[in-house]
Order: sequence, then structure tokens, then C-alpha cells
Amino acid sequence: MRFCSLICCICLCFVCLASHATERLTRAQNMLYQQVSLMALVDTDEKFNQYKQSLSQYHLSTSELSSIEADITTFWLHRNIPIRSLELTQQKDPLRRAMAIEPQLAGYLELQNRVRHLQWLAEQDWWQEIKFERLIRPGESDPNIPNVLRRLWLLGDASSAATDSNKLSPPIADALKRFQRRHGLKPDAIIGPETLKWLNVTPEQRASILANNFIQRAEFMAHRDDRFLVINIPAFEMELFDHGEVELVSRVIVGKPYRPTPILSSSISNVVINPSWRVPKKIMYNDLLPQVRKDGNYISQRNFDVFDRNNNLVMRTAEQWSDLAKGPFPFRFVQRPGANNTLGRYKFYFPNDFSVYLHDTSDPKLFQRSNRALSSGCIRIENVKGLANWMAANLVKDKQTWVDRHADRKRTQWFALESSLNVHLVYWTAWIDDTNQAQYRNDIYQLQEDAYTRG
Repeated sequence: MRFCSLICCICLCFVCLASHATERLTRAQNMLYQQVSLMALVDTDEKFNQYKQSLSQYHLSTSELSSIEADITTFWLHRNIPIRSLELTQQKDPLRRAMAIEPQLAGYLELQNRVRHLQWLAEQDWWQEIKFERLIRPGESDPNIPNVLRRLWLLGDASSAATDSNKLSPPIADALKRFQRRHGLKPDAIIGPETLKWLNVTPEQRASILANNFIQRAEFMAHRDDRFLVINIPAFEMELFDHGEVELVSRVIVGKPYRPTPILSSSISNVVINPSWRVPKKIMYNDLLPQVRKDGNYISQRNFDVFDRNNNLVMRTAEQWSDLAKGPFPFRFVQRPGANNTLGRYKFYFPNDFSVYLHDTSDPKLFQRSNRALSSGCIRIENVKGLANWMAANLVKDKQTWVDRHADRKRTQWFALESSLNVHLVYWTAWIDDTNQAQYRNDIYQLQEDAYTRG
């Protein structure tokens, strides 16, 4: 009897060990599945989709797991994104190995949860197109309002999908405003073309957009210095980073779709107070000369000086300027510094091949628009004074002259910096914000069409 009991105990132990090993293997495969699901959205290599299928169907052998783990590790390290522990990738325990190759990224868990939810929504086949024949304003009714509310609930913008009418009631309007803010739209609770477009973006497309942009941003941040300025073009936003902390945030205006702000990296080497504006030829021909043709007084009213090819100042009457603007125009415009100068009070110069820079504006009301793709390529900064003050406190060499020159609105002064400030013009159309909300923006330059059309 004792011998039989001992055998039973040993067998039970083996069963428990086997069950424990199976449980850890299952958990490991689930973790790997989440990683390859993300990678299948980002990488064009079909192997990640194949890995998804294998990991979801059966327990894999040690060699099969090793191959998947190696490709996951390569995916992250190729982008200079650190994983938890390269040493632990050699462990025998599959769960420890799966944990070891997860990326060390802020917001990664939130991203996985969001992508998992979106992929689950995609499997339910709930995303039939919603259509409206007209604008729907708060207080108005339409048979599709319950469908809109349900979609807002599925995306996390409404607390409930329950409604007993077809009316766009105040609670639905509030949910719509939350949705509109998350998509960079005017939060007016009006269901118009832009709001409807985003309501109809499928879960597959949302997952693809979010995953691709998250990885792009993570790869970008992995290469950064202690201090840098980043302008996210589709978000119309600037952030100043100093040793990992965001020191300053500002709304910005960027280039129109047919005059796009370029994606580039450079370094701010000078700050200018009261800049003059040397008008680029393209802007002169496309924007200024049509105004001069209508009214030659436009030149004097906007404080422009006109120079010939030999850099001589040219004087003409308003009528003469209007006539000259109708034909070949061998002159150039320079706008004098002052309150009406297009560049405003400050200009931040960084060398680049596109003749773009950061500057103030003489038309601050434009920052109130939700779509701020309004410039000819340069970046206008709403909180330009905050950036200028930070530069003065941290980088400008001659601080006393900086103070003195602010009393004179019409005198241009260039200031050298003790060290340059790296500036990066980037293009991210989605991210997860500090409140764990997924933010989306329009692909204003049509640079991410693959992510937006996937699914």
C-alpha cells in the first residue's frame, strides 16, 4: 500500500509539473502572439502573419519557438529599440524568454491592449459603413444616430450604447466631441464629412495606423539627444524636450498640402529678433504678385522694399508696380521688420535645403483652426515667446543684448547660441496620449496611404 501511495504521489507530481510547464508554454505563446500581431501590422514580411497562425493553433516545438523569438528580437534591435534582457533570451523556460524579448517602451502595454481590442472588433464584422445625406447637428434626429452612438461606445468615447430615440441628444453630443478631439477635429458635435470619415475608419485600419506610428515614434526617440525640438506635422504641434522632460508644448501652423513642410532633421544655430523677410521666388510669384496686380499700393502697405538683380533699391509708383507685376518681374521683395512683418517677432534659423524655418506670425488667430496646414512650408509657432525665452535662458550667448533689443521693434538682431538645438520635423498621424487615449490625425500629405487603406 505504501509503495502504491508513493507511486501515486510521484505520478501526481509529474502531472503537476507537466501541467505547470504546459501552462507556462501557453502563456509564452500568448505573449509571442501579441508581439507578432503588432509586427504583422508594421512589417511587410509575411512571416509574422504565419507566426500568428502557428502560435494560435497549437503548442510549438523548442526550435519553432526559437525561430520566432529570434525574429522578434531582430525586429526590435534592428530599430535600436531595447528589449528587457538579452541575457534571459537563453533561458530554458519559454515564458521567461517571451518576457525577455518584450521592448522597453513607455506605452507599449497600452498599445498592445488597444491593438488587441481593435483586432477583436475587426473579427466581429460590426463596421458597416454609416451614411448621412446631410449635416447632423446637436438636437436633430436621424435613423442612424443609434448606430453612431454604438460606434462611439465601441471606440470608448461613449459610456453606453443605450438610447431610446434617434435624436442627437446632449450625452451623444458630448461623446461626439470627445471623438472629434481625439481626431484633431473641431469639437462641435456636428456630424459632417470629416467626422463621418473617421467614424467609418475600420478597426483594421485603426490598428494599422496606430501600430505603424507607434513604432516610428519609438524608433525616432531611441536616437535622440538630451535636448531637442520636435514638430509633428500632422498633429500641428511642437514639443521641446530637455533631459527626457517636455519643457514646452505649442500649437503650430505647417505647410499646405501643395506646399508641404519637409520631413527633416537639423539644428537651430541662430535666433533672430525682429527679422526681415526675404520673400522666396515661389511665394512672390504665386502669392504676392497677384496682389500687386490688383493694387500696386500693396507693396508700401505691407512694408516691402523692392531690389533689382544688382541689389539696388527700386522705387516706382503704385500704378507702375501694378503694370510691372503683369509681365516679367526681375526684382525681389524684402519685408522690413515691424509689427506687420509676416515672420513676426522671432525667427529660429536652421540650415536646410528647403528654405524653411520656425518663426512667429502676424496673424495669431489662425492658431484657433483645427486644420492648420496653412503656410508655404515654414512652421509658425503659437507660443513663440515661450520658446524664445527658453532659448534666451539656456542657449543665447549675449543675454544683455537680448534684453536691450526687445525695446526696439524695428531693428533686426541675430543672436548666436552657446550650443545648437537639434530640431526634427516628423510625421506621426497616431499615438497614445498621457491619458491612455488613442489620438489620430489626418494624413494631410498622403504619406501613409498603406496604413490608412489596410483592411
